[in-house]
Amino acid sequence: MAEAFTAGVKPGGLTSDTEIRILLCYLIKSTGPVTRDALQTAILQEQLVNYFEFVNALNELEAQGLATQNQEGYRITDKGMVVANTLAEDLPRSVRESAIRALIRIQGWLHKAAQNRATVRRSDNGYLITCTIGEMGEDVFQLKLMMPDAMTAEVVKNRFIAQGSEIYASLLTTLTKPLSDDKRPPDAMF
Repeated sequence: MAEAFTAGVKPGGLTSDTEIRILLCYLIKSTGPVTRDALQTAILQEQLVNYFEFVNALNELEAQGLATQNQEGYRITDKGMVVANTLAEDLPRSVRESAIRALIRIQGWLHKAAQNRATVRRSDNGYLITCTIGEMGEDVFQLKLMMPDAMTAEVVKNRFIAQGSEIYASLLTTLTKPLSDDKRPPDAMF
């Protein structure tokens, strides 16, 4: 039965309820409001804790008044701040650094994904990717591309999420720079 609580945890990861709660307090304190999904993805991706232990520890944080949750995510309380400030050093440095790096990477991706959205839909001719950039509640850019297979479509989707702002800026630059004389339409065409 003990293996059920250590499954998926790499050597050096945390198996103690107390250590996991300390790590969660430290992460929430260090990264501000953070969603459950971001915490879960970061910690499990790094194999720092077991899923069941993570869920239990997060529930305990709220029950003990160490963190609160609202629509923005989890926030540290004053009591949780004391735990994070006084006990975080008891955790292995490699665990703290790995968790923070992973969580910052996940939060960055989620921020980009909120602004640079991409969806994939199967069609008769392949896979249609709809790439959209939103700003202040409005869609300011949309591009549709057809890809021949699901794997290529997924790669394009993820690249757009990661680099949509650069793609948009590059396209705007190309569309707004002056044309050379050989590319400019005749004056009568305006």
